[in-house]
Amino acid sequence: MKLGIIGSGHIGGAIARHWVEAGHQVILSAKHQQSAERLARKLGDHARVGTPEEAAREGEVELLTIPLGEVPKLSQETRDALRGKIVLDTCNPYPERDGEAAEEVIRSGEGTGVWTLKQIPGARVVRAFNSVHAEVFETQARRSGDPIGVPLASDDPEALVVAEKLVRDAGFEPVVVGGLKEARRFDPGTETYGSDAPASELRRKLGKKSA
Repeated sequence: MKLGIIGSGHIGGAIARHWVEAGHQVILSAKHQQSAERLARKLGDHARVGTPEEAAREGEVELLTIPLGEVPKLSQETRDALRGKIVLDTCNPYPERDGEAAEEVIRSGEGTGVWTLKQIPGARVVRAFNSVHAEVFETQARRSGDPIGVPLASDDPEALVVAEKLVRDAGFEPVVVGGLKEARRFDPGTETYGSDAPASELRRKLGKKSA
């Protein structure tokens, strides 16, 4: 599968590496293209660098992993390219970093995923990869025993199936929570956010049955 990555920082870089190891092709983009170019060289022939617009247009599925405050600044070309695409949304609202955008998410009470969908209408948004620390993504993939759980939420059942596969391909265990509004349950400030819990513990915390 060809996967577009909008934002190639710690989370984007870690997930990109795991996806390449699983046989996927990735198109990396970043605010500072030099960092994406360095990462692409490390990842080899299955990775290349493009603009955010190119990553959005050419990827079959997109990983959106930029500061939340940057989401409203995406170009119209990028937004148009994301229409109809599965978008895995990792962005989190931090008022000290993201200003009014974060405050808007918090005031709404609907959770980050609902807000993201309003920013990129027509996208098939799945809240994913947002509640685990980057260093865990970097070091704990495909570990033995109980894998780290990655909670997912979306209103699109088919998109959830694809997201579950890509979480497993990255070396983690998906835990489907429900519709997009249910992503509030693993946003910042909740018990599960940043807990880096094994999948079995995460399911217990979320009241979900075993897979």
